[in-house]
Amino acid sequence: MKLATLNDGSRDGCLIVVSKNLKTGFKVESICPSLIVALENWGKTKDLLESVYTDLNNNNIKKNFRIDSTKLLSPLPRCYQWLDGSAYLSHVKRVRKARNAQMPDSFLTDPLMYQGNSDSFLSPYENLPLIDEEWGADFESEVAIITDDTPMNCSSTNAKDHICLLMLVNDYSLRNLIPAELAKGFGFIHGKPSGSFSPVAVTPDELGDSWKDCKIHLPVKTWLNDNLFGEPNAGKDMQFGFDTLVSHASKTRSLSAGTIIGSGTVSNEDESVGASCLVEKRVIEIAKYGETRTPFLRFGDKVKIEMCNANGDSIFGAIEQKVTKWIK
Repeated sequence: MKLATLNDGSRDGCLIVVSKNLKTGFKVESICPSLIVALENWGKTKDLLESVYTDLNNNNIKKNFRIDSTKLLSPLPRCYQWLDGSAYLSHVKRVRKARNAQMPDSFLTDPLMYQGNSDSFLSPYENLPLIDEEWGADFESEVAIITDDTPMNCSSTNAKDHICLLMLVNDYSLRNLIPAELAKGFGFIHGKPSGSFSPVAVTPDELGDSWKDCKIHLPVKTWLNDNLFGEPNAGKDMQFGFDTLVSHASKTRSLSAGTIIGSGTVSNEDESVGASCLVEKRVIEIAKYGETRTPFLRFGDKVKIEMCNANGDSIFGAIEQKVTKWIK
């Protein structure tokens, strides 16, 4: 099943069911007004929405409409909790190397995770606002899951049953603001502005055999200014599956329906597949050439993030954004 949120002027938007080919949609206000409401009642709403999805794909719904992705919000325009992991240790090693920091051995067994702002997310086609180019703006291409209500101290065995939906992520980061924040001993605030998610969220069964061990075994493709920047495989070199990440997040607290958990920047040990963020490429360039050759994002730069199945069909739709000067 594929779901999206249509921008109707309200904060949480209007929930729509989207066809498998991403071409048509159908409003489902009669079932639930928004995705957050659907997730809070997932045991009841899932089957109802699945029925609509089947009818939509079989052309049995007359009042459907053509999807315009630019009119879609992130599937959850806001949520109660956004937790981002860092499950790809090749990314962790490279980013920490850029800060002259070593990776502790505990990262091999204990997931790294931070809590980000979740009160507002950018839309998948919304411009990336930037005040100062010297802040080191960077994209981070990731995958993420959305949970239903999950009990505290949920085991990884049970956690997989609480994974409702999957999405792509652009975890927008301001790299040059992060070191000073981390040096204070707390976490990110200024260095992690509002991120964005793919136009469409899908249930795990949509991925078929590509969903295995609570990982998506498909490449995440990123383009910078229409040039392919990287296509690492999201299932390869992922130290912790989403079942482990959900279990880790729930260790001392329950998770409310609509909690989003990110994988962290998708990264492979194999450098030939490219990267999913600028800072990784810059670290690789320093190792090869003794200097960085790729700048951070500038005004006017365009970023596109997408994942396709084995047939080349887009699964989630694409995140397509342009960096623009923020004006008060």
